[in-house]
Amino acid sequence: MRAPSPKAALLAAATGLAALTLGPAPQAAPDNYDAVERGRYLVTLGDCVACHMNPNGNHEGAQGFVGGRPIETPFGMITTPNITPDRGTGIGTWSEDEFYRAMHEGIRPGGARLYPAFPYTYFTKMTRRDVDAVYAYLNTLEPIHNPVDRNTLPFPFNIRASMLAWNGLFFEPGEFRPDPNRSPEWNRGAYIVEGPAHCGACHTPKNMLGGDRNSQHFAGGPLQGWLAASITNDQRLGLGSWSVDEIVEYLKTGRNARSAASGPMAEVVEYSTGLMTDADLRAIAVYLKEPSQEATPAAARTPVSGDDDRMKIGEAIYTDRCMACHTGTGQGVPHMFPRLAGSQIVQQEGSEGVLRVVMQGVRAAYTPHAPTSPAMPAFAWRLNDDQVAAVTTYIRNAWGNAAPAVSAGDAANMRRLLENRP
Repeated sequence: MRAPSPKAALLAAATGLAALTLGPAPQAAPDNYDAVERGRYLVTLGDCVACHMNPNGNHEGAQGFVGGRPIETPFGMITTPNITPDRGTGIGTWSEDEFYRAMHEGIRPGGARLYPAFPYTYFTKMTRRDVDAVYAYLNTLEPIHNPVDRNTLPFPFNIRASMLAWNGLFFEPGEFRPDPNRSPEWNRGAYIVEGPAHCGACHTPKNMLGGDRNSQHFAGGPLQGWLAASITNDQRLGLGSWSVDEIVEYLKTGRNARSAASGPMAEVVEYSTGLMTDADLRAIAVYLKEPSQEATPAAARTPVSGDDDRMKIGEAIYTDRCMACHTGTGQGVPHMFPRLAGSQIVQQEGSEGVLRVVMQGVRAAYTPHAPTSPAMPAFAWRLNDDQVAAVTTYIRNAWGNAAPAVSAGDAANMRRLLENRP
């Protein structure tokens, strides 16, 4: 049998690498891989597919990077770009230096400034070696011609030159610097969380101009009609009562005995954390459990009184509609139906997350490690706004929980939001 020509071998290798886009996570340390394979893993760390996938849902191979998916921001919708190596509509004409500048400074070839919906404010912490590896991997993908309208924001937010002032206020470029007083594992977790994984892009609340409120790092906040939960070490609202192993299990499988990933977090698990190495998942958990500085504990809250009519009505609805899965004590079914008693998701200051789950229903994350994906039905069609407010108020204040009551107006706002989007 004749050996393949060098040209054919190279073509086969490139085709094989492109097919690995969303394949199983590497089982060895990513540092031992060549630049392309290292870049593939870094793209997984960065959850690039979640934003850059084909808006029709096709994310196989290069289709995971053709762009066109609308991303909701407080200032309007932004459409993600094509990052395949197509020369006309992608990054096929970009040099390594130009790609690094976009990742590190938020400036694309030609000098146009990027919006921080592309999280260069976090990618700036990545090393040059890692950014070059991402560039090398993306250039192994099939070039796909996919023109994308990149100017979808309304005036005056469509003036990209304004980002010069925004960067001066909220952006400090610079690569990650390890803390010599911390372990290599902690520093690895810090690098991933603060750099490629850009966890703070969702979990750190924003000010009125879209900049991070650094004094509330990881404290959570509204996100595209959902609520990004606090991932601080706060005992009631954050991960304070979670162990390292529980965090690892949640990130790897999309659930643990306490909770299940849904909404935007389900995509993070399915496209990113569920494909990471166990060592990196543990490093992330160690970093989150051992913050560099203590966060201010959330203020204590007094639960809504059980004598409140909303609690009485809510308890009756819960018993009728919810108790079969979540149990009368709110303990749920471990690894299947989330625990409500003591849940940090349920007790967040904002009620958006609970309202959306109750009204729209939800499907938990699917991963190869936990292939059964439990779902919750929607109740918006069965419950009016007063009833939704009552049952969510009850869930947020029963079994020792304590959170602000939910009003019928809150439920009506969520209903309108759901009617105006998929």
